[in-house]
Amino acid sequence: MKVFVKFLSNGTGVLLLLGLFLLPVVGHAATLPATKPATLPATLLNTDCIKCHAQPPADIEAKGLAHKTAVGCQDCHNGHPPVVRKIIPLCSQCHEGTPHFALKNCLECHRNPHTPKVITYGKEVTEPCLTCHDSQIKQLREAPSKHSKLFCSSCHDQHGKIPACTQCHKPHAPEMTAGDCKKCHKAHMPKAVAYVNDQVKNADCGACHKQALTQLSASTFKHQSKSCTFCHADKHKAVPTCQNCHGEPHPQPLLAKFGTCGACHSVAHDLYKFAPAKKAAVPAPKAQ
Repeated sequence: MKVFVKFLSNGTGVLLLLGLFLLPVVGHAATLPATKPATLPATLLNTDCIKCHAQPPADIEAKGLAHKTAVGCQDCHNGHPPVVRKIIPLCSQCHEGTPHFALKNCLECHRNPHTPKVITYGKEVTEPCLTCHDSQIKQLREAPSKHSKLFCSSCHDQHGKIPACTQCHKPHAPEMTAGDCKKCHKAHMPKAVAYVNDQVKNADCGACHKQALTQLSASTFKHQSKSCTFCHADKHKAVPTCQNCHGEPHPQPLLAKFGTCGACHSVAHDLYKFAPAKKAAVPAPKAQ
């Protein structure tokens, strides 16, 4: 027993015993099959991508447009690191053939490529818009106004957003709504005011032309029942002639004497108020 303890106390003995214990384990390990390194499947599916990249598919499902139905992950991202290094494609790889697609810096407006129509503009954007919306700039130049000097993004800070006129402009009358503005004003030709189908309320006109509306409303003449646009048709500041409706209502000698309708009917919005007849000129006395 003393000999065995002396043997264990010797470093050589310890190593020998350790080797005896490990020998069966090493022999068993040698018989196991070698473990193969993990490999990517030959073809990645959208279901494979979503396991790690959950947000892009959710964005596409919500607002992906054609990316939702006609495009899969692999149509844009044709591979995966480390096999493929450049996995972020250029927009021009698919989008080409129009002036808009020729623009650079797509991500300045289309900040999330998975929601291509959720577009947010900077403060001074015009030229990119004109590649599709060219008729609007023609209208702005044809009828110059303060709007002609603005950037598109001054009003349209998001694609497809049509702002209410009342965001910047006070309505002509308290009861007016934002929709009433379009009855007279075209968005890109605001000064080319035109009236359509007698839609404009007298109160809208009276907000600026208060005296005229007050006279018309108080009048007992049959014009009182007519709308402002019945006479002032087609466009703003249109002043009709009486003959447009009345022809020649008085005998020719009377017309010859007074010349114009306004010589008597001097208050256009209350025709029962007549101007006093002008006195005939008194000839100067002859010199003696």
